Amino acid sequence: MLHIADFETSQPGRILRQMRDYWEGLRKDGTIPARADVEPRGIRGALNHAFILERIAPGTARFRLAGSHLIETMGMEVRGMPICSLLHTGSRGRFSDVLESVFCAPQIAELGLNSPASYGRPAMAGQLLLLPLRSDLGDVTRALGCFVVEGEIGQAPRRFDLTSEKLVPVQAGAKVMAPSASLVPVGEISGRWRATTPRTESPAPTPLPGATPEQRRAAFRIISDNPR
Repeated sequence: MLHIADFETSQPGRILRQMRDYWEGLRKDGTIPARADVEPRGIRGALNHAFILERIAPGTARFRLAGSHLIETMGMEVRGMPICSLLHTGSRGRFSDVLESVFCAPQIAELGLNSPASYGRPAMAGQLLLLPLRSDLGDVTRALGCFVVEGEIGQAPRRFDLTSEKLVPVQAGAKVMAPSASLVPVGEISGRWRATTPRTESPAPTPLPGATPEQRRAAFRIISDNPR
């Protein structure tokens, strides 16, 4: 038996609910579902709006799979692209913080999107749902997502501003983790910039106020690992 509602594409709320209900149905004893448990046939009515994310760095994730709705909105194949490419640059910092909280807490994120009208691009509004998943190793570094926008696409690619956010804890009654840049583990940043060979450096001399250009250049010093 087929349900006509499963094939209605003009109901963003229904599509998001179906994705959320499917994710909830995958949970066993309240745990986070595994990426391997997600099957396309389980979300056939929302499949065109679905995508899978992989966390590749703090606050950063890329598309592993994406439905046709997302591809048409961007006007290109998005597999392998960072999800922040959906957003205007002014919204990417906040989105990165929200995304990291989805993986770290873990928790669910429901985001409001808006793309203002411009030449060849009618105004669009949409919603983005992020649901945490476990990888094959058991860590929460995957996410099941749903992307729904309304309006004519016009000239692609379309990018959006982040207009609202709603965070929901995975466990009922748990405290929501507020998105913050401090969620990025310090070791993951400093480890990439740590010098391979420790060295002691003397402080650079400070030119006197009113020093000439020649005096300021004389205060420069060259740092090199070359023993010569």
